[in-house]
Amino acid sequence: MHDPIPSPDKSSSTPSLIERAANMYDFRKALNQPGPQLPDAAGTQTHQADTSETVAVRAPVAGATPVAAPLPRPRSGPAMPVAVIDRDHLRERAFIVPDGPVTSISEEFRIVKRRLLASIQAEANAGLGAAAQRILICSAQPNEGKTYSAINLALSIATEQDHDVLLVDADFAKPSILSSLGIEGQRGLMDALADPKVAVEDCIIPTDIRGLSVLPAGRQTNTDSEYLASAHTLDVLARLTEGHPGRIVIFDSPPLLAASPAATLAQHVGHALMVVRADVTSERALRDALGLISGCNQVQLLLNGVKFSPSGRSFGSYYGYGE
Repeated sequence: MHDPIPSPDKSSSTPSLIERAANMYDFRKALNQPGPQLPDAAGTQTHQADTSETVAVRAPVAGATPVAAPLPRPRSGPAMPVAVIDRDHLRERAFIVPDGPVTSISEEFRIVKRRLLASIQAEANAGLGAAAQRILICSAQPNEGKTYSAINLALSIATEQDHDVLLVDADFAKPSILSSLGIEGQRGLMDALADPKVAVEDCIIPTDIRGLSVLPAGRQTNTDSEYLASAHTLDVLARLTEGHPGRIVIFDSPPLLAASPAATLAQHVGHALMVVRADVTSERALRDALGLISGCNQVQLLLNGVKFSPSGRSFGSYYGYGE
């Protein structure tokens, strides 16, 4: 038997444990200080981190496994230098010249982009997600003006106030975007698809044209369609628009009836623009090509190389310029 511990004598002048703690800490002052906020209806609670940055923390739910909030991906390499695009180079090849005079070509592509942007907005409102921001420029056969149309469309969209454009060279066998713009590059889309260690955002080349950046094709491989069909492609393509809600991604692809990557890439985009060359593209070739991209949500045709307009329209002449 142990002797019981005697209860403290209430008549004694020795203060109790609670009384001593109250003398050491000013509880009234502490209670007046703002504490952690209560979670709102969505269960989000805000705390102040050591770095003075506000961090959102998901309040725990009974029976649920805590999930850490994703952190932004750090860049794996130095920022790409800004590529200077020669305006004279563009003018010699009949491309749209930024800040240049209004021409029939620039006016034609204004109409094309306006319809595409309206379609993109409609698809985004319908919940298509990031795919709504991707446009595939394709053709049935080579030499129908696919790359020419992709570059002019990109240059036209770059002038928009609410959008920027990323022009992607997805013609891995015969890339021509960089040479057409007169710039140089090395790593590109295929490098990021083939090697998970390569961050696709580190391969993007910013240009001195406001609102325009370029992603080269990258390495050449005999398994480009297989890389495009892999699950890793979804993550790579998602990162092209991550943090850029107004970005439009334009893919210049190989001809549909000459190589398979365009049909595979069409499964990852919300819009396909089929370039049809007047008096060159046959109806049978066009039907076969359209059948390969039937899985794309929106398919539109762009008639290229027209020499005669039944309406007699002449865009650009109203501004005092013409071609």
